[in-house]
Amino acid sequence: MAVKCSVCGEGCPSRSVLKVHMRIHVADESSYDCAVCHKTFARSSDLKAHLKTHTGEKPFNCNVCYKKFSKSNNLKIHFRVHTGEKPLHCTVCLKKFSDPSNLKVHIRIHTSEKPYKCTFCAKSFAVNAHLRNHSRTHTGEKPYECTLCKKTFSYKPSLRYHLRTHTGEKPYECILCDKAFSRSNNLTRHLRIHTGEKPFKCTVCQKEFQRSTELKNHLQRTH
Repeated sequence: MAVKCSVCGEGCPSRSVLKVHMRIHVADESSYDCAVCHKTFARSSDLKAHLKTHTGEKPFNCNVCYKKFSKSNNLKIHFRVHTGEKPLHCTVCLKKFSDPSNLKVHIRIHTSEKPYKCTFCAKSFAVNAHLRNHSRTHTGEKPYECTLCKKTFSYKPSLRYHLRTHTGEKPYECILCDKAFSRSNNLTRHLRIHTGEKPFKCTVCQKEFQRSTELKNHLQRTH
């Protein structure tokens, strides 16, 4: 049941959300501290927006796909997916972006900055999500579970590929013959049958192969 804040009159979907919301009214005069994670903000409006990350409240709805957001600015950025607008650009290569976070990550290609470091080994990454994926090679964590057979996976794409073994979906079709594949890399390998491409070369005898496994076998048996 919705309840109203007695201080500012804002409506909250539940008493637990109201309890978190009330914290913006008891903040210190010089700074606004989140009582949940202790993050500090210069403005009460920033704290108010931040608290929605704890309550799960998402009052801003996309009127095209109905996706919900906790901040109006996130909705504004998302809407560019529908309009195709890309108002941001890289000052080095002029590539355009709709999302400032994507531009920030892209710039690291030019600067070689890799701020996300693995605590298990010396490897570092430009994108935090890549570090999270890498960390699973150390922890063995497999958070993605198939709802049909309960098999678990470390990476979301691995689960997506696996699900096709149940559905029989083969979205990657060869334009030269009728064959279709569940994974894009399988289509890439198949196309070499038609093109004759052999991208894997032995550095010892210069012999070329269509597959990396063929090159590996060649090196073990011949050299």
